[in-house]
Amino acid sequence: MSSDKNLFQPPANKLLAALPANDYKRLVPHLKLVQLPVNQVIYKATEPITHIYFPDQGMVSIVNTMEDGSTVEVGIVSNEGMVGIPVILGDGITITTAFVQVSGTALQIDADVLKAELNRGGAIQTLLLRYVQAVYAELAQGAACNRLHTLEERLARWLLTVSERLESEDFLLTQEFISQMLGVRRSGVTVAASTLSRAGMISYQRGHIKILNREDLEATSCECYRVIQNEFTRLLGFLPSKRSDKFF
Repeated sequence: MSSDKNLFQPPANKLLAALPANDYKRLVPHLKLVQLPVNQVIYKATEPITHIYFPDQGMVSIVNTMEDGSTVEVGIVSNEGMVGIPVILGDGITITTAFVQVSGTALQIDADVLKAELNRGGAIQTLLLRYVQAVYAELAQGAACNRLHTLEERLARWLLTVSERLESEDFLLTQEFISQMLGVRRSGVTVAASTLSRAGMISYQRGHIKILNREDLEATSCECYRVIQNEFTRLLGFLPSKRSDKFF
C-alpha cells in the first residue's frame, strides 16, 4: 500500500477519501490491504482492539451478545466508515463484537498509529470525530426505531441500509441471519419478507435478496432511514451510498 502509484489514487473507503491528500499520504505507509473473509471476527467484546479497519468492499456487523447467546446487530460498517470506534474515543475495549457479514477487503492500520495521528489534531481528528457523531445518531435512531416501528418497516430500512452500504441491490442473506441481526424470531422475518415480496418490492429465494422497487421500499421504510442518511450527509458531506470526492 506504499507505492507511489497508490499515493495518488483516492481510496475506495469514503472516510479516507474525504481526507485532504497530504493527511492521507501520511497514513499510507501504515496502511495494509487485507482480505475480510465472511464470519471473520475483527474484534471480540471485552478484548483490546489492536487494529483499525477501513473497509473498501464487503460489510462488517457490530453485534451485542446477551448471556443466553442471543445476538442483535447494533451497527453496520462498509466503505462509508471504519471498524474500531472505541480507539478514537480514547479506549480500546467495547462490549460489542465485530465480524464480517459480507466478504471483502479493507485497509488495516495499527491502533497505536491511528491514536498518534488523532493526537496531532487537524483534519484526521475532526473527520473521525464527526464520523463518531454520525454513528451515534444512527444508534440513537435505531434504538427508537426498534421500539416504535413495525417489523415490516424495520426490515425495509435494514434492507435499504445493506443495499446502500454494499452499493448493490442484489445480495445473499439468510432469514436466520436477518432474524439474528434484527433481534426477532425467524418466523417474523418470514412474514415481513413475504409481505415485501408480494408487494413487488423485493424478491427473496434461498437467501438471495434482490430489491425490485427501491422507491416503494423507501416509502414502506420508516423515517429512520432518511434521518440517518441526512445526518451522514450533514456531518461528513457524503451519503453512505455515494463516493466522496474530497480527496482531490
